[in-house]
Amino acid sequence: MNNLLKVNIKTMTKHSSYESTLSKNKIVTRFAPSPTGFLHIGGARTALFNWLLARHYNGKFLLRIEDTDRVRSTQEAVDAIFNGLKWLGITWDEEPVFQFSRAKHHVELAKKLVENGKAYYCYCTPEELEAMREKAKAQGISPKYNGMWRERDPKTAPADIKPVIRLKVPLDGETTLHDIVQGTVTVANSQIDDMILVRSDGTPTFMLSVVVDDHDMGVTHVIRGDDHLTNTFRQIQIYNAFGWEIPKYGHIPLIHGPDGAKLSKRHGALGVEAYRDMGFLPEAVCNCLLRLGWSHGNDEIISIEQAIEWFTTDNLGKSAARLDFQKMEKLNSYYIKNAENERLLNIIMETNKDISEEKKHRILLGMNGLKQRAKTIIELRNMATIYTEDYVTTKIDEMNKEILKDIDIALRILPEWTEEAIDKCLHTVAEKKGLSFGKIAQPLRTVLSNRKITPGIFEMLFAFGRDESLKRLSIALNF
Repeated sequence: MNNLLKVNIKTMTKHSSYESTLSKNKIVTRFAPSPTGFLHIGGARTALFNWLLARHYNGKFLLRIEDTDRVRSTQEAVDAIFNGLKWLGITWDEEPVFQFSRAKHHVELAKKLVENGKAYYCYCTPEELEAMREKAKAQGISPKYNGMWRERDPKTAPADIKPVIRLKVPLDGETTLHDIVQGTVTVANSQIDDMILVRSDGTPTFMLSVVVDDHDMGVTHVIRGDDHLTNTFRQIQIYNAFGWEIPKYGHIPLIHGPDGAKLSKRHGALGVEAYRDMGFLPEAVCNCLLRLGWSHGNDEIISIEQAIEWFTTDNLGKSAARLDFQKMEKLNSYYIKNAENERLLNIIMETNKDISEEKKHRILLGMNGLKQRAKTIIELRNMATIYTEDYVTTKIDEMNKEILKDIDIALRILPEWTEEAIDKCLHTVAEKKGLSFGKIAQPLRTVLSNRKITPGIFEMLFAFGRDESLKRLSIALNF
């Protein structure tokens, strides 16, 4: 039986003076996802927090793939985890550990616990376990293994039953966790049953594997979702049975959607790769995730360098954080505006590798204007098509044709092709003709792009270049 432990919180007080001890010791954190799907956005936040903690204290950040579920684990999911972390800029310090490859070692250690009287073989039949469940149900209590093989001699076991290995959990007393985030949490040992360490098929359980791997990898600190809090109390029992030092744990609340409910598919994309495909920059996603459960005063925009400098566990919050997509878009807009033009060009070209060098150059020249208006890479890519689409002229009336003739003459004798020079030239034309600037800008905008909404007229002329701009004017005037 592996029912969920109902945590009875006896006390919950902030575990103070903890942060001051961190800088004195080399810390090791880890991220341990299961490769059964994409890199969940909640998992990405867990990885980020552990990575930042290690980087802040010059410790180590390790990656472990918990692939013991052989049916659901896939190479595609492993690749998604690796690629998602790399895209976010989260790097690990040693070769990733694959948990399944260590299964034999896990089982050997469980057998040593049996030899040392800390665990035992349980020969319960499925019928006996079901009877325990039904009895508990009838009594209105949570199902729990009753320890019937805890002290029995294995020699009395039925020959046709393959045993499991169960841990001998203390029958009385309490287990206390000094949680980095939640404070001091105490649970009665009577709530924790003798959990299975090795299944009847000879494979180790999640509880055993996690503890052994964390110990062998030298993990000193674990930040993870508070849905693992009950697991932690079980894992502490395994640590105590082995006589190993227990890591410091910090359980952070899960991410909720904008409506306050637990984040789910109905709230939108959940995988890191989906946010990338939606046009978010990795630094915007990291900034958003950082603010979901951690704070630094009133700072909203926090670079990764600042995050490494400022990140401590003191500012991890107990309250559930809401994922605000509008706020993420605002952050993304900020990071797009401040990104290098060459980098943005490379990103938007990932989906269109056939664009000519000439058109790429136009986009680059116009990027300063484009990125001021984009909230996502998708918007930026769509706006950039103004510099890549084949030109299609449009018919213009005689009044606007006269205006465009004067513009054409003025631009042809312009000594230098810069935004400043173009600006001055067009304003001079408007003044000479006694027109508002908008009266000359709109027909020019139309013949250059055949669009009503475009980048600024000066930046557009500059990006197209003298030859292309005058060519388009000439085509329109002779249409």
